[in-house]
Amino acid sequence: MPETAPWWRSAVIYQVYIRSFADANGDGVGDIAGIRSRLPYLKALGVDAIWINPWYKSPMADHGYDVADYRDIDPLFGTLADAEHLIEEAHRHGIRVIPDIVPNHTSDQHAWFQEALAAGPGSPERKRYVFRPGRGPDGAEPPNDWVSCFGGPAWTRLPDGEWYLHLFAPQQPDLNWQHPEVREEFEDILRFWFSRGVDGFRIDVAHGLIKQPELPDLPPRPEPATLGPLSRRDDAQERIRQHVDHPHWDRDEVHEIYRAWRRVADEFDGDRSFVAEAWADTPERLAAYVRADGLHTAFNFDFLMCGWDAKDLRSVIDDSLAMLGAVGAPATWVLSNHDVMRHASRYGRRTVRRWVAGEPYAPEGPLDRDLGARRARAAALLMLALPGGTYIYQGEELGLPEVEDLPEDILQDPVWERSGHTDRGRDGCRVPIPWSGPTAPYGFSPDDADATPWLPQPATWADLSVAAQTGDAASMLELYRTALRLRGEHPALGDGTMTWLDTPDGVLALTRSPGFLCAINLSTEPYRLPDHTSVLLASGPVENGLLPPDQAVWLAV
Repeated sequence: MPETAPWWRSAVIYQVYIRSFADANGDGVGDIAGIRSRLPYLKALGVDAIWINPWYKSPMADHGYDVADYRDIDPLFGTLADAEHLIEEAHRHGIRVIPDIVPNHTSDQHAWFQEALAAGPGSPERKRYVFRPGRGPDGAEPPNDWVSCFGGPAWTRLPDGEWYLHLFAPQQPDLNWQHPEVREEFEDILRFWFSRGVDGFRIDVAHGLIKQPELPDLPPRPEPATLGPLSRRDDAQERIRQHVDHPHWDRDEVHEIYRAWRRVADEFDGDRSFVAEAWADTPERLAAYVRADGLHTAFNFDFLMCGWDAKDLRSVIDDSLAMLGAVGAPATWVLSNHDVMRHASRYGRRTVRRWVAGEPYAPEGPLDRDLGARRARAAALLMLALPGGTYIYQGEELGLPEVEDLPEDILQDPVWERSGHTDRGRDGCRVPIPWSGPTAPYGFSPDDADATPWLPQPATWADLSVAAQTGDAASMLELYRTALRLRGEHPALGDGTMTWLDTPDGVLALTRSPGFLCAINLSTEPYRLPDHTSVLLASGPVENGLLPPDQAVWLAV
């Protein structure tokens, strides 16, 4: 890869879910000072950048994704000065900083929405959001049948009779991105943070900004193509590959917004970049976000949603590389984030079903922690060997499983209430991570802290802490540290191309030039490795040239 290639084409970016990363002031919630205290850890881990979930001023109805002021830091996390110091200090460690930006909706406490409420129906202030009269003789029915991603209707009626749209919680009213003031405001917000040194943004719900002006009812859900009997995995994949002209997801007009954002980023030095959280029906639709004049990268959720299946993984990898490569964009690979069940638990079932976007992930059968950890180790080596960039969700380098038994009375995700207590939501992947010590809070908060962590940590996590794993060559943490070091040193890894080798069913093997081979065994039988000069790294023991099931290896060839 040429030295002049932009950093984001091959970066390893570490996701910091700020509430759960490190608590410096002892209130049980992570904060900016906590991130600063752990920058040496992140530097030693070998990451290139950190993506920080929303730190803006917020009533926290959705843990920061309901923003009341995009130009200030919430006191729960610190101050604007703290954020500026973090950016400076991270840069001294060679780590770039990418905050989240939330453009689809604001908080209902945002000044604009408060002005809209006070101004009343038909006012200019309401045109910044999506207000409509109701249906029916007295307007008592919502304007259409749209549903909230958190459950229930996507509309709330005000005492004056009008309804407002919220594709998420009622405290998160959707902005009207057809309004020029909305576009101007967010371009100014970008400049505000770029001028303070941030290196890019992760764009929340990047596919959701534009709504069809007529606000029609939802289209019928497509049925899987009739191809005879299909397995559940095939059925899900068939359905996800059909593009639907949806009234509020992934509309073509959204790309005009991001072309303008790209021009703003290009005003600043240093390869400022965007990554889109864009859910698209097909790789072709995803590629549209990252054309040369648009955003830089987009999350590859197809890879995350795969089951433990070689055919499925290879298909997703091929499709992603082909479609993104056609527009000159690098792929990005991700296994977990703050919105999905941790992959150590998804993989820790004998049956690993393919996850379908828009549906809660329901694991099948009891968790086999050892199986999940073994597969998670192998998946990490595959992901880090692929061309492009990668994202690591905090705690995956520790092998943290999903916390599936949080008591119902402490669940905080709005999904829990909005779903009528049928969907436990995302709290299980957001539990504060363990740093040291034999008991909770495992160094997440100071030893003398009065408060307990905002979500309880399992009593079984002592052996998963950073301190417990450091120096243990067999640990997940040391596997990640070694893999990231090798990835940074080996000339074949990062951005570039790859070639598949012929392998038995259930095995994937790829080569990258010069002199690198990655093999992963997703079958039930050992796989005899190709000729090689040495083993660079293995997810588990490799003896007599055989790669056991559920393991991966990096070879010099």
